[in-house]
Amino acid sequence: MHMKKMKNNMYKIFFAIICTAVLAGAGCAEYPNVTRESKIPDNAVKMTPALDGLPPIMHSSEWETPVPMEGPINSAGGEDSGFYAIDRNEFYFFFTPDVSVPVEQQILDDVTGLYVSKNIDGKWQEPERVWLQKPGKLAGDGCEYVRGNTMWFCSVREGFTGVNLFTAEFKNNQWKNWRVVEDKLRDWEVGEMHITSDEKELYFHSPRPGGKGEFDIWVMENVDNEWQEPEHIEIVNSETTDGWPYVTEDKSELWFTRTYRGSPAIYRSKNIDGEWQSPELIISQFAGESSMDSEGNIYFTHHFYNTEGMIEADIYVAKKK
Repeated sequence: MHMKKMKNNMYKIFFAIICTAVLAGAGCAEYPNVTRESKIPDNAVKMTPALDGLPPIMHSSEWETPVPMEGPINSAGGEDSGFYAIDRNEFYFFFTPDVSVPVEQQILDDVTGLYVSKNIDGKWQEPERVWLQKPGKLAGDGCEYVRGNTMWFCSVREGFTGVNLFTAEFKNNQWKNWRVVEDKLRDWEVGEMHITSDEKELYFHSPRPGGKGEFDIWVMENVDNEWQEPEHIEIVNSETTDGWPYVTEDKSELWFTRTYRGSPAIYRSKNIDGEWQSPELIISQFAGESSMDSEGNIYFTHHFYNTEGMIEADIYVAKKK
Protein backbone atom coordinates (compact mmCIF):
# COMPACT_ATOMS: atom_id res chain seq x y z
CA MET A 1 0.00 0.00 0.00
CA HIS A 2 2.67 2.42 -1.08
CA MET A 3 2.15 6.13 -1.71
CA LYS A 4 3.99 5.82 -5.01
CA LYS A 5 1.01 3.85 -6.34
CA MET A 6 -2.39 5.40 -5.93
CA LYS A 7 -4.27 3.18 -3.54
CA ASN A 8 -7.57 3.38 -5.34
CA ASN A 9 -5.89 1.84 -8.39
CA MET A 10 -4.27 -0.76 -6.15
CA TYR A 11 -7.65 -1.91 -4.92
CA LYS A 12 -8.75 -2.53 -8.49
CA ILE A 13 -5.76 -4.85 -8.88
CA PHE A 14 -6.61 -6.53 -5.59
CA PHE A 15 -10.13 -7.11 -6.85
CA ALA A 16 -8.79 -8.93 -9.91
CA ILE A 17 -6.58 -11.23 -7.85
CA ILE A 18 -9.45 -11.94 -5.44
CA CYS A 19 -11.61 -13.12 -8.32
CA THR A 20 -8.79 -15.36 -9.58
CA ALA A 21 -8.08 -16.79 -6.13
CA VAL A 22 -11.75 -17.54 -5.45
CA LEU A 23 -12.06 -19.46 -8.71
CA ALA A 24 -8.93 -21.42 -7.79
CA GLY A 25 -10.33 -22.30 -4.38
CA ALA A 26 -7.93 -20.13 -2.35
CA GLY A 27 -8.63 -19.54 1.31
CA CYS A 28 -8.81 -21.57 4.50
CA ALA A 29 -11.32 -22.38 7.19
CA GLU A 30 -9.62 -20.42 9.97
CA TYR A 31 -7.62 -17.25 10.31
CA PRO A 32 -3.94 -17.98 9.55
CA ASN A 33 -1.84 -18.22 12.71
CA VAL A 34 1.36 -16.64 11.40
CA THR A 35 3.48 -13.71 12.56
CA ARG A 36 4.64 -10.69 10.59
CA GLU A 37 8.26 -11.66 11.13
CA SER A 38 7.82 -15.16 9.70
CA LYS A 39 7.00 -13.72 6.28
CA ILE A 40 9.77 -11.12 6.08
CA PRO A 41 12.50 -12.30 3.67
CA ASP A 42 15.62 -13.74 5.34
CA ASN A 43 17.85 -11.31 3.44
CA ALA A 44 15.88 -8.22 4.48
CA VAL A 45 17.97 -5.55 6.20
CA LYS A 46 16.25 -3.36 8.78
CA MET A 47 16.69 0.20 7.58
CA THR A 48 17.72 2.87 10.09
CA PRO A 49 18.28 6.64 9.85
CA ALA A 50 22.02 5.94 9.60
CA LEU A 51 21.45 3.86 6.43
CA ASP A 52 18.96 6.27 4.90
CA GLY A 53 20.26 8.22 1.93
CA LEU A 54 17.04 10.20 1.58
CA PRO A 55 15.81 10.98 5.10
CA PRO A 56 12.68 13.07 5.77
CA ILE A 57 13.37 16.80 5.99
CA MET A 58 11.65 19.00 8.57
CA HIS A 59 10.74 22.48 7.32
CA SER A 60 9.17 23.85 10.50
CA SER A 61 10.74 24.98 13.78
CA GLU A 62 7.70 23.71 15.70
CA TRP A 63 8.82 20.05 15.62
CA GLU A 64 12.00 18.09 16.19
CA THR A 65 13.79 16.08 13.49
CA PRO A 66 11.65 13.04 12.54
CA VAL A 67 12.78 9.64 13.84
CA PRO A 68 11.38 6.09 13.63
CA MET A 69 8.45 5.44 15.95
CA GLU A 70 9.45 3.72 19.19
CA GLY A 71 8.27 0.24 20.08
CA PRO A 72 7.61 -2.96 18.10
CA ILE A 73 5.61 -1.43 15.24
CA ASN A 74 8.42 -1.00 12.69
CA SER A 75 10.06 -4.06 11.18
CA ALA A 76 12.21 -4.99 8.19
CA GLY A 77 8.96 -5.20 6.22
CA GLY A 78 6.74 -2.33 5.18
CA GLU A 79 4.64 -0.38 7.70
CA ASP A 80 2.38 2.18 6.07
CA SER A 81 -0.83 4.20 6.35
CA GLY A 82 -0.65 4.86 10.10
CA PHE A 83 -3.58 6.25 12.05
CA TYR A 84 -3.45 7.35 15.69
CA ALA A 85 -6.83 6.70 17.32
CA ILE A 86 -6.54 9.33 20.04
CA ASP A 87 -9.64 8.40 22.00
CA ARG A 88 -8.61 4.72 22.08
CA ASN A 89 -4.86 5.31 22.57
CA GLU A 90 -4.18 2.86 19.75
CA PHE A 91 -2.13 3.01 16.58
CA TYR A 92 -3.43 1.36 13.41
CA PHE A 93 -1.31 0.69 10.34
CA PHE A 94 -0.99 -1.38 7.17
CA PHE A 95 1.75 -4.00 6.93
CA THR A 96 3.22 -6.10 4.14
CA PRO A 97 6.36 -8.21 4.64
CA ASP A 98 8.10 -7.46 1.34
CA VAL A 99 7.52 -4.18 -0.50
CA SER A 100 9.06 -5.63 -3.69
CA VAL A 101 6.19 -8.10 -4.08
CA PRO A 102 3.53 -6.86 -6.53
CA VAL A 103 0.45 -5.58 -4.73
CA GLU A 104 -1.81 -8.12 -6.44
CA GLN A 105 0.18 -10.93 -4.78
CA GLN A 106 0.46 -9.45 -1.29
CA ILE A 107 -3.12 -10.34 -0.43
CA LEU A 108 -2.25 -14.06 -0.59
CA ASP A 109 0.64 -14.08 1.91
CA ASP A 110 -1.50 -14.49 5.08
CA VAL A 111 -0.02 -11.46 6.88
CA THR A 112 -0.55 -8.42 4.66
CA GLY A 113 -3.30 -6.26 6.12
CA LEU A 114 -4.27 -3.97 8.98
CA TYR A 115 -2.69 -4.15 12.45
CA VAL A 116 -3.15 -2.34 15.75
CA SER A 117 -0.77 -1.61 18.62
CA LYS A 118 -2.14 -0.58 22.01
CA ASN A 119 -0.41 1.92 24.26
CA ILE A 120 -0.25 0.62 27.84
CA ASP A 121 1.50 2.68 30.52
CA GLY A 122 3.23 4.74 27.83
CA LYS A 123 4.61 1.75 25.90
CA TRP A 124 3.48 0.41 22.55
CA GLN A 125 2.55 -3.26 22.61
CA GLU A 126 3.16 -5.98 20.02
CA PRO A 127 0.84 -5.28 17.07
CA GLU A 128 -2.14 -7.57 16.50
CA ARG A 129 -3.85 -8.34 13.20
CA VAL A 130 -7.20 -6.66 12.64
CA TRP A 131 -9.40 -9.16 10.84
CA LEU A 132 -12.18 -7.57 8.79
CA GLN A 133 -13.23 -10.56 6.72
CA LYS A 134 -14.51 -14.06 7.50
CA PRO A 135 -11.96 -16.92 7.59
CA GLY A 136 -11.46 -18.44 4.18
CA LYS A 137 -12.56 -15.34 2.30
CA LEU A 138 -10.21 -12.85 0.70
CA ALA A 139 -10.15 -9.08 1.15
CA GLY A 140 -7.79 -6.19 0.58
CA ASP A 141 -8.39 -3.71 3.41
CA GLY A 142 -6.88 -0.29 4.02
CA CYS A 143 -7.37 3.48 4.47
CA GLU A 144 -8.60 3.00 8.03
CA TYR A 145 -10.20 5.70 10.19
CA VAL A 146 -11.09 4.85 13.80
CA ARG A 147 -13.07 6.73 16.42
CA GLY A 148 -14.74 5.25 19.46
CA ASN A 149 -16.19 1.86 18.57
CA THR A 150 -16.47 2.58 14.85
CA MET A 151 -13.97 1.94 12.08
CA TRP A 152 -14.26 3.12 8.49
CA PHE A 153 -12.11 1.35 5.92
CA CYS A 154 -11.74 0.72 2.20
CA SER A 155 -11.91 -2.79 0.85
CA VAL A 156 -12.18 -5.00 -2.20
CA ARG A 157 -13.66 -8.34 -1.24
CA GLU A 158 -15.69 -11.31 -2.29
CA GLY A 159 -19.31 -10.48 -2.98
CA PHE A 160 -18.68 -6.85 -3.96
CA THR A 161 -17.64 -5.12 -7.16
CA GLY A 162 -14.71 -2.72 -7.14
CA VAL A 163 -13.66 -0.56 -4.20
CA ASN A 164 -16.15 0.09 -1.42
CA LEU A 165 -16.19 1.90 1.90
CA PHE A 166 -17.13 -0.22 4.90
CA THR A 167 -17.71 0.34 8.60
CA ALA A 168 -16.99 -2.05 11.46
CA GLU A 169 -18.13 -2.08 15.07
CA PHE A 170 -15.86 -2.87 18.04
CA LYS A 171 -17.75 -5.35 20.16
CA ASN A 172 -16.61 -8.06 22.60
CA ASN A 173 -13.00 -7.06 21.97
CA GLN A 174 -13.26 -7.59 18.20
CA TRP A 175 -14.01 -5.55 15.10
CA LYS A 176 -17.15 -7.09 13.62
CA ASN A 177 -20.48 -6.32 11.91
CA TRP A 178 -18.79 -5.11 8.73
CA ARG A 179 -21.22 -3.14 6.58
CA VAL A 180 -20.84 -1.44 3.24
CA VAL A 181 -21.41 2.31 3.38
CA GLU A 182 -24.34 3.92 1.56
CA ASP A 183 -24.09 3.98 -2.22
CA LYS A 184 -23.98 7.75 -2.70
CA LEU A 185 -20.57 8.01 -1.05
CA ARG A 186 -19.35 5.56 -3.65
CA ASP A 187 -21.03 7.60 -6.38
CA TRP A 188 -19.12 10.64 -5.14
CA GLU A 189 -15.87 8.65 -5.46
CA VAL A 190 -14.91 9.02 -1.81
CA GLY A 191 -11.30 7.87 -1.33
CA GLU A 192 -9.17 7.98 1.80
CA MET A 193 -11.06 10.00 4.34
CA HIS A 194 -11.15 11.61 7.79
CA ILE A 195 -14.18 12.55 9.88
CA THR A 196 -13.86 15.49 12.27
CA SER A 197 -14.06 14.94 16.02
CA ASP A 198 -17.59 16.41 16.17
CA GLU A 199 -18.61 14.05 13.32
CA LYS A 200 -20.05 16.99 11.35
CA GLU A 201 -17.61 16.97 8.41
CA LEU A 202 -15.99 14.30 6.26
CA TYR A 203 -12.80 15.19 4.37
CA PHE A 204 -11.66 12.93 1.56
CA HIS A 205 -9.54 12.77 -1.55
CA SER A 206 -11.02 11.95 -4.93
CA PRO A 207 -10.40 12.24 -8.69
CA ARG A 208 -14.05 13.27 -9.14
CA PRO A 209 -14.87 15.99 -11.71
CA GLY A 210 -14.54 19.62 -10.63
CA GLY A 211 -11.09 19.42 -9.11
CA LYS A 212 -7.83 21.02 -10.19
CA GLY A 213 -6.20 17.82 -11.37
CA GLU A 214 -5.45 14.22 -10.38
CA PHE A 215 -6.66 13.77 -6.77
CA ASP A 216 -8.08 16.72 -4.81
CA ILE A 217 -9.38 17.17 -1.26
CA TRP A 218 -13.11 17.62 -0.75
CA VAL A 219 -15.36 18.05 2.27
CA MET A 220 -18.99 17.17 2.93
CA GLU A 221 -21.18 18.22 5.83
CA ASN A 222 -23.40 15.93 7.88
CA VAL A 223 -26.87 17.44 8.27
CA ASP A 224 -29.49 15.39 10.15
CA ASN A 225 -27.40 12.23 9.62
CA GLU A 226 -27.23 12.82 5.88
CA TRP A 227 -24.01 13.63 4.04
CA GLN A 228 -24.45 16.65 1.78
CA GLU A 229 -22.94 17.24 -1.65
CA PRO A 230 -19.12 17.42 -1.59
CA GLU A 231 -17.47 20.84 -1.73
CA HIS A 232 -14.08 21.39 -3.30
CA ILE A 233 -11.52 23.06 -1.00
CA GLU A 234 -9.88 25.13 -3.68
CA ILE A 235 -7.20 26.85 -1.62
CA VAL A 236 -5.50 23.65 -0.45
CA ASN A 237 -5.54 21.86 -3.80
CA SER A 238 -3.05 22.01 -6.65
CA GLU A 239 -2.74 20.61 -10.18
CA THR A 240 -0.96 17.54 -8.81
CA THR A 241 -2.26 15.01 -6.28
CA ASP A 242 -3.50 16.34 -2.93
CA GLY A 243 -4.83 13.69 -0.59
CA TRP A 244 -4.78 11.63 2.60
CA PRO A 245 -6.42 14.38 4.69
CA TYR A 246 -6.22 14.56 8.48
CA VAL A 247 -8.01 17.19 10.59
CA THR A 248 -6.87 17.95 14.12
CA GLU A 249 -9.21 17.33 17.05
CA ASP A 250 -9.98 21.06 17.44
CA LYS A 251 -10.53 21.40 13.65
CA SER A 252 -7.95 24.17 13.46
CA GLU A 253 -5.56 22.40 11.06
CA LEU A 254 -5.91 20.31 7.90
CA TRP A 255 -2.93 18.06 7.12
CA PHE A 256 -2.45 16.31 3.79
CA THR A 257 0.05 14.79 1.35
CA ARG A 258 1.28 16.38 -1.88
CA THR A 259 4.21 15.69 -4.20
CA TYR A 260 7.15 18.04 -3.64
CA ARG A 261 10.27 17.81 -5.81
CA GLY A 262 9.46 14.31 -6.95
CA SER A 263 8.41 12.61 -3.72
CA PRO A 264 5.51 12.71 -1.22
CA ALA A 265 5.55 15.54 1.34
CA ILE A 266 3.35 16.66 4.21
CA TYR A 267 1.54 20.02 4.17
CA ARG A 268 -0.58 21.90 6.70
CA SER A 269 -3.38 24.41 6.22
CA LYS A 270 -4.61 26.47 9.19
CA ASN A 271 -8.23 27.42 9.75
CA ILE A 272 -8.58 31.13 10.52
CA ASP A 273 -12.03 32.61 11.10
CA GLY A 274 -13.64 29.59 9.50
CA GLU A 275 -11.53 29.66 6.33
CA TRP A 276 -8.68 27.36 5.31
CA GLN A 277 -5.46 29.20 4.49
CA SER A 278 -2.79 28.56 1.85
CA PRO A 279 -0.92 25.37 2.85
CA GLU A 280 2.67 25.33 4.09
CA LEU A 281 5.27 22.59 3.63
CA ILE A 282 6.08 20.81 6.91
CA ILE A 283 7.98 17.59 6.07
CA SER A 284 9.39 16.59 2.69
CA GLN A 285 11.30 13.71 1.08
CA PHE A 286 9.25 10.50 1.07
CA ALA A 287 6.96 11.59 3.91
CA GLY A 288 3.19 11.28 3.80
CA GLU A 289 -0.10 10.12 5.30
CA SER A 290 0.17 12.07 8.52
CA SER A 291 -1.68 11.53 11.79
CA MET A 292 -1.31 13.18 15.20
CA ASP A 293 -1.65 12.44 18.90
CA SER A 294 -3.13 14.67 21.59
CA GLU A 295 0.26 16.34 22.21
CA GLY A 296 0.66 17.46 18.60
CA ASN A 297 3.31 14.91 17.62
CA ILE A 298 3.20 14.01 13.92
CA TYR A 299 3.14 10.36 12.85
CA PHE A 300 3.72 9.60 9.18
CA THR A 301 4.96 7.04 6.66
CA HIS A 302 8.54 7.25 5.44
CA HIS A 303 9.66 5.13 2.49
CA PHE A 304 13.30 4.14 2.05
CA TYR A 305 14.64 4.21 -1.50
CA ASN A 306 17.89 3.40 -3.29
CA THR A 307 18.85 3.33 -6.97
CA GLU A 308 16.90 0.09 -7.47
CA GLY A 309 13.66 1.37 -5.96
CA MET A 310 11.82 1.10 -2.67
CA ILE A 311 13.53 -0.92 0.06
CA GLU A 312 11.21 -0.61 3.02
CA ALA A 313 8.67 1.62 4.79
CA ASP A 314 8.44 2.65 8.44
CA ILE A 315 6.26 4.82 10.66
CA TYR A 316 8.13 7.95 11.74
CA VAL A 317 7.30 10.53 14.37
CA ALA A 318 8.21 14.22 14.69
CA LYS A 319 7.89 15.34 18.31
CA LYS A 320 6.33 18.73 19.05
CA LYS A 321 8.82 21.05 20.73
